[in-house]
Amino acid sequence: MIIVANWKAYVESEEKAKSLLALAKRLSKQPRTRIVLAPPSPYLGLLAKGNKTKVEFAAQDLSDTSGGAETGEVSAQALAGLGIKYVILGHSERRARGETLEQIALKMQHAVAHGLSPILCIGEKERDAGAAYLLLLRQQLASALEPLSQAERMKVVIAYEPVWAIGGTATDSPQDVHEMALYIRKILSDFLPGTANARIPVLYGGSVEPENIRPLAGGSGLDGFLVGHASIDSKMFSDLVKALV
Repeated sequence: MIIVANWKAYVESEEKAKSLLALAKRLSKQPRTRIVLAPPSPYLGLLAKGNKTKVEFAAQDLSDTSGGAETGEVSAQALAGLGIKYVILGHSERRARGETLEQIALKMQHAVAHGLSPILCIGEKERDAGAAYLLLLRQQLASALEPLSQAERMKVVIAYEPVWAIGGTATDSPQDVHEMALYIRKILSDFLPGTANARIPVLYGGSVEPENIRPLAGGSGLDGFLVGHASIDSKMFSDLVKALV
């Protein structure tokens, strides 16, 4: 199971960042578990540079340009130079700030061109009784994957994050998650024929807690989880990872 710990902007001190990294190193010794940390950008160089542990790192975003006169932007090349392996793209919080499908597609291209594996976030704000949300998921996936070659598509990780299930009382059932994982793989089969699409990791990024992670993982067709606020609570994150063993 891949556990991506998205620290967002919760971590605001070097001490806290180093403490969470130390915890991740201990938890990475758990069998059948891969931990990927996505700290705020100021801590990427501090934690990732020269890293020789089993813990891997992801950037929370990157620029849709190749660098140059772009104040405040972080290029894919700069991230790759730090030994970063992944980058989270299309997160619902970035989309809520106005990020477009076109911008996400450009970021995907920059990422794979420099050897980074995009963790592409897709998801609906609300689940209606019709099929509109299913068409939205297809659109989000298609727009990001179409510009990529077959080989580049094989580098992508998909994170399904139903926005309505994040931080609220409503949650997906294991059966719902299983059906959505199957639907995502059905879409992927349009871009990766044969058995290739089965090799693309599919993660779940709804509300993930120590109490529900094991039922969600069991028989749901998932390859891991994208964890937000729970990943910066040491006890909760530890309990969450250990619940998978």
